[in-house]
Amino acid sequence: MINQKFFAPLLIVIALITFMFLDGFYTVGEQEQAVITMFGSIVRTDTAGLYFKIPFIQQVNIVDMTTHGTGIGYSTDKRGRNVAKDEESVMITSDFNFVNIDFYLEYKVSDPVAYLYNSDNPENILRNMLLACIRATVSDYPVDEVITTGKNQIQTSVREKLTNMLRESNIGLQCVNLTVQDAEPPTEKIIQAFKEVETARQARETMINSAKKYQSEQIPLAEAKADQIIQQAEAVKSSRIAEANGQTARFNNMFEEYKTYPLITKQRLFFETLEEILPDAKVIITDGTSEKLLPLDKF
Repeated sequence: MINQKFFAPLLIVIALITFMFLDGFYTVGEQEQAVITMFGSIVRTDTAGLYFKIPFIQQVNIVDMTTHGTGIGYSTDKRGRNVAKDEESVMITSDFNFVNIDFYLEYKVSDPVAYLYNSDNPENILRNMLLACIRATVSDYPVDEVITTGKNQIQTSVREKLTNMLRESNIGLQCVNLTVQDAEPPTEKIIQAFKEVETARQARETMINSAKKYQSEQIPLAEAKADQIIQQAEAVKSSRIAEANGQTARFNNMFEEYKTYPLITKQRLFFETLEEILPDAKVIITDGTSEKLLPLDKF
């Protein structure tokens, strides 16, 4: 028989051995990975399954490898309602307007060792990185594009920047998906101002279209009028050139007559000039000695 004074210590030893043996086994789930360390050094990384470790010497750190989601610019209360977080959602645009934009980020652990040991709070670092990427991207777009047509471009650009930053920082996380939830002016006053700006922009477009229509109507009229003026000027030019040529020919003919009969030509020109200047006057020709005057209209 076992001595009574050794029975109790034996039970303790057996219980301790059993506990140590049972404590050495651990299970890793399908969506988990385990990082095993010993004296501060990483021994191995285990995937799903049943494993054994050295009790009290080796430590097991279970890492959840499933995809997680978080809102940027808002949070969800206990009733499931979204609560805005202005310190995260309010951004400034390229045209120096403010906009309230919300994102939903899906991420997961890509490297359990880097996730556990490369940073103290990788989720917080991820959030700060994402905010920096959003601010840098939104500042490249005007407010109307952020609110309307630029959402897809913005979320694509933000995701690319975040992916590059996560790769460089090596905190063991990766971006699975990123979507823009909503984008709007941050306050009612700004919303009203934005509507007024949109109304003014539409009025501007209407005026521009009207001006272009007036331009398209007036330019052909102006061109037609310019053509008409040019044609009239060409006609006047031709008429004056013809008149000048005629007067030149007349003068040349007259000069030829003058060279042949200078005295007769002088007298004829004199009489013709008098007829033009004094068409209704009576012209009397005298030699200066006759007492009797003979009016021309009698002959």
